[in-house]
Amino acid sequence: MTQDTPRDDSLLGLLKGVEDFSHKVFPESQKLFSELAEGQSPHTLFITCADSRVVPEMITQTQPGELFVCRNIGNIVPAYGEMLGGVSAVVEFAVAVLRVRHVVVCGHTDCGAMKGLLNPDSTKDLPTVEAWLRNAQAARSAVFARKVDGPDMLGTVIEENVRLQLAHLRTHPAVAAARANGELNLQGWVYNIGDGKVSVLDETSDHFVPLAEAIKRENGQ
Repeated sequence: MTQDTPRDDSLLGLLKGVEDFSHKVFPESQKLFSELAEGQSPHTLFITCADSRVVPEMITQTQPGELFVCRNIGNIVPAYGEMLGGVSAVVEFAVAVLRVRHVVVCGHTDCGAMKGLLNPDSTKDLPTVEAWLRNAQAARSAVFARKVDGPDMLGTVIEENVRLQLAHLRTHPAVAAARANGELNLQGWVYNIGDGKVSVLDETSDHFVPLAEAIKRENGQ
């Protein structure tokens, strides 16, 4: 679909998209998909928001089979034992069975979940969302305690939430064991929808740094 092609948001449009994939896209990567049909060995668990504007494979330029993706409202990872369910099962399976080497928690700008966290009245008629966002409540408390206000508040809570979910991740037994053995790296990102850039949480400074700086540090420069 080109930029000028009208978007077909009907169910028929989805079906035609699958048809295009089957007849045009799939044949170009048939060898890859034939290999993937026998199993998967992704290198990274990518935890991000369910927001339709965030496309992990596009952002990271990865191929099918490379990312094990977990998406939910607010890129949240409940602390172990708090809310055992789908996210906890994904983390356990990815780390203990698939043996991923990296886990990335990726937040994003203009996050509706974080807006809801900052404005509890907006979720009062959404009891499930409200309950889910309790897993990010500490991020809101930290931002309020620092007296962040105005236009910086949303961006600050988005970053603080990434820090919080990484802390929650460390409480999961499979993650703790893999990290103790030096087999797993954790990293936090924030993706800027408007400019396509990613900032990365630096463990040493506990600040988000530009991608270029993060790449230099990974290269040991």
